[in-house]
Amino acid sequence: MAEAKPWDPPSEPNAAGLLLGHFVASGLVTQKNLEIELLRLEKDAADVVHPSFLAQKCHTLQSMNNHLEAVLKEKRSLRQRLLKPMCQENLPIEAVYHRYMVHLLELAVTFIERLEDHLEIIRNIPHLDENLKKMSTALAEMDILVAETAELAENILKWREQQKEISSCIPRILAEENFLHKYDVTVPP
Repeated sequence: MAEAKPWDPPSEPNAAGLLLGHFVASGLVTQKNLEIELLRLEKDAADVVHPSFLAQKCHTLQSMNNHLEAVLKEKRSLRQRLLKPMCQENLPIEAVYHRYMVHLLELAVTFIERLEDHLEIIRNIPHLDENLKKMSTALAEMDILVAETAELAENILKWREQQKEISSCIPRILAEENFLHKYDVTVPP
């Protein structure tokens, strides 16, 4: 079955056609008024859909695309030029605009300082899903490590308590041993 094109006239009446037919039949709108309105709409839209206008837009977009491609090719040299200070180059600016220039220069310096960060963010946008998956994996691994660390800390605290108990028993054991040696008493194994 052939697919209907949007510019082909509809084979069946659509809602707008039925509504206009109803208005014409009821006398609210005349056929002449509809034709005048249609001509006005065609005239209003002529500058948008006319082939010369579209060709002009296409030419403008193509020239903009060529310019952007040239800028991308010269990205390294442009970046170097932006980073290099422009000493002894003065632009005459009227005194009333000096305060605005100070603000503009502050904004420009801030922009240049953050340019690499902004470019890195833009470069990372296509890899966002992959980075989120990596972060989720890393977070899960970190949760496992936290649980293992908590278990290890608990074991260390138990071991420390056992060592304290053993440490507190050592002087008593030594005292008993000294007592037994003093009276030459041997303990059977």
